[in-house]
Amino acid sequence: MTAESPVAVRCHAASGWFDGDGVVVERENPSRPAEVVARWSAATPAQVGQAIEAAAEAHAGWRSTPIGGRCAVLRAAGRLLEARADAYARELSREEGKIVGEARGEVLRAAAILEYYAGEASRPRGEVFAGGRVEQSLFVVDQPVGIVAVVTPWNFPIAIPAWKIAPALAFGNSVVWKPAPASSLLAMRLLECLLEAGLPAGAVTLLLGDAEVGEAILAAPAIDAVSFTGSTGVGRSIVRAAAERGLAVQAELGGKNALIVGDDADLDAAVLALVSGAFSGNGEKCTATSRVLVDARVADDFLALARLAIEALRHGDATDADTDVGPLVSASARDRVRDALGRSDGVVVAAAALPDGEGWFVAPTLVELAQPTGELWDEELFGPVVAMHRVASFDEALAVANASPYGLAAAVYTRDLARTRQAIEQLDVGMLSINEPTTGGYPYVPFGGWKGSAVGPREQGAAARQFYTRSKTVHLSA
Repeated sequence: MTAESPVAVRCHAASGWFDGDGVVVERENPSRPAEVVARWSAATPAQVGQAIEAAAEAHAGWRSTPIGGRCAVLRAAGRLLEARADAYARELSREEGKIVGEARGEVLRAAAILEYYAGEASRPRGEVFAGGRVEQSLFVVDQPVGIVAVVTPWNFPIAIPAWKIAPALAFGNSVVWKPAPASSLLAMRLLECLLEAGLPAGAVTLLLGDAEVGEAILAAPAIDAVSFTGSTGVGRSIVRAAAERGLAVQAELGGKNALIVGDDADLDAAVLALVSGAFSGNGEKCTATSRVLVDARVADDFLALARLAIEALRHGDATDADTDVGPLVSASARDRVRDALGRSDGVVVAAAALPDGEGWFVAPTLVELAQPTGELWDEELFGPVVAMHRVASFDEALAVANASPYGLAAAVYTRDLARTRQAIEQLDVGMLSINEPTTGGYPYVPFGGWKGSAVGPREQGAAARQFYTRSKTVHLSA
């Protein structure tokens, strides 16, 4: 296989593309770590301050652009993403480790998100109420928040930025964006499409770097709100920093999502949900299935089917079209997941074969636990490892699933309507799937969790308006 030259990735501000004056970073291919995919230099705090000042000066021009013009940019950028889906998918696989078919699906999902928010131009806005007098009118208008800091993770390097940036722009905000260091190349690609589609420089400012850059962005006086997706620890520190400044904050954090398999479940379908939910995206999804609660009366049959499905998974290079599961994002991520497996007292009941090579691979693994406790059960690992526990009843399954500080997603497999209604009423999660995997979503419905999985308003769909606008009540007398 011929090595490809590293791509030079740059920051962008109102003045155009620029290189950071900070540390130089090389991003390695998770499938073949000896291969450098991208190279960039981090912005310094001084550069961050200058870029945000320039964004503040440019903001009025973007805010005053009619909504039809703003949404036309999103629509045109979405079409560019569609046209470049194959090329961007390969870059995504090489940069982040997601298998190429899923990577292409993510690029197309980002395009669909841009298209959805392009429709904001034709949706009704505001409310009108009767006044207390004949000559009085009362109405409520939504106006932009201002300049929004957007901090995005590496595991969905183009879709998650799209579902934050698209509504922000559609509603007239400007964005200062810090992507995760492991996904700088795809960040640049998304911004290139937006700029080519007609987005004025300064409407989205792209700043590359690590925690130092994020801290400088949060401290900038011009920032009005913060939207974050990432780990619970980092997210909580961002929430605290935003609260100290009185900034609006939206944070999507971790998940420890349960799949419940009732004794009446379609076991073939439930196993497919396990494999899809736990191992797609290499298990590096906040919505990934990481806990399985199976009724003891069908557990042996479920395990037999699961073992066949997991052992059949093809594990290897993310850019190979025949690969089912790719490498993890980094050597440290691989080591963290492997170490957790080594510390567990559970029994490995199924595992795929590890591929040859130096990639950052962890075998897709199912571990059975005698008790629903411990690191594999309680902590978000972000890898292709799932823990299973047998339960005596559906009621027990619901109770054990709820005994977690997280509340992002859950899936229930049952043919019983009463159990379905019970799950809808009792499971403490923001997103529930009945006879579908925990993973998946659509641009037009809200995304987000309960409990320790989220802070602030939901993302996507009409719910995004709640965060990216602020309402103004107007009393008008002629």
